[in-house]
Amino acid sequence: MTLQAQPGSLLSVEQVAEILKLHVRTIRNYVRSGTLKATRIGKQYRIALGDLEAFTGQPVENHDERVLAPGGRVEVSGVISVTGVTPALATRLTNTLMATAKGPPGRSEPLAVSTTYEVEHDRLRILMSADLPTMRSMLGLIDAVLERPGGTAPP
Repeated sequence: MTLQAQPGSLLSVEQVAEILKLHVRTIRNYVRSGTLKATRIGKQYRIALGDLEAFTGQPVENHDERVLAPGGRVEVSGVISVTGVTPALATRLTNTLMATAKGPPGRSEPLAVSTTYEVEHDRLRILMSADLPTMRSMLGLIDAVLERPGGTAPP
């Protein structure tokens, strides 16, 4: 994944080697000789983006895999199994999730929810698929409904 580096970024020797298509030892030699300015943090060197650009004489692309590409997203799907649920609580939780999934008109991020209640096991199975922030908030909602007396969502 190739991304534009952020100003003020500190890059590892390995990242700089990948960016410049050089061996890691070559980058370490540049650092030790003072040709490439770096800061020592613990036992490792970190190279500021500005110093790398000064070294190369041009803007540098960063191959930082900790950042999604523009327009990238994380989609999560999962099955949540809740045991020891009464039919009334299962109905309340299902209704709360379905109402939340409908959400405001024009929701930009898709959210899919389906539930199945197994009477013989007092178990509610919830199948959800959403982007990461939405999934986080939906899991928080489930937790809140299950933790509050009477199984009601917080105000």
